[in-house]
Amino acid sequence: MTRRIVVLTAGLSQPSSTRLLADQLAAAVSTAVGGRGEAAEFEVIELRDLAKDLAATIATGGLATPELAAVRDRVSAADGVIAVTPVFTASYSGLFKMFIDLLDTDALNGMPVLIAATAGTPRHALVLDHAMRPLFSYLRAVVVPTGVFAATEDFGSAGLTERIHRAASEFAALVVAEATGVGGFLGEHTPRRRTSGSTLSAPTPFSELLAGHTGEPARGH
Repeated sequence: MTRRIVVLTAGLSQPSSTRLLADQLAAAVSTAVGGRGEAAEFEVIELRDLAKDLAATIATGGLATPELAAVRDRVSAADGVIAVTPVFTASYSGLFKMFIDLLDTDALNGMPVLIAATAGTPRHALVLDHAMRPLFSYLRAVVVPTGVFAATEDFGSAGLTERIHRAASEFAALVVAEATGVGGFLGEHTPRRRTSGSTLSAPTPFSELLAGHTGEPARGH
């Protein structure tokens, strides 16, 4: 079976250290999933390319542009998400938060998520556990235990490579996992369905909205 992985990368420059880390994580995940006898298909979403769509959607009160709606559909339909952001002012970037804010609150229910961040200094390493992990936990995603932080000096180091492969192994285990259990011992639990928020429900017909109304003004008591 082929697992679909969405890679969200919020780097602004080109080339970007954030994209470099995202590519290294994707390569490690591909190897880890392959080691479990399955294949992984990756879609990289550069949030920089969606900046205008994100701004337009926020300015219209959340009415997503066609491009953003399509991206949200693909995110909620994925088997797992790798999310990588640069650190701005000791937290995830504004562009990254804009995209997450515009996801449906049920978009990531039970979704395996691997979090990662880049910065110019190792002093920002706590961004993973103080900002990113709570953010995805709020959205009911399943965040892998090992997050990957890379300062500029970390690239090419054995320590970063080790963290990447450990996180990829944990992520792959979640992505390919199948529900197991002994019937009768555990109550049946249906996971909450994921919704992208891009599909509007059918409007209620006016005949139903006006049912029971005579058109006469209500009388005071």
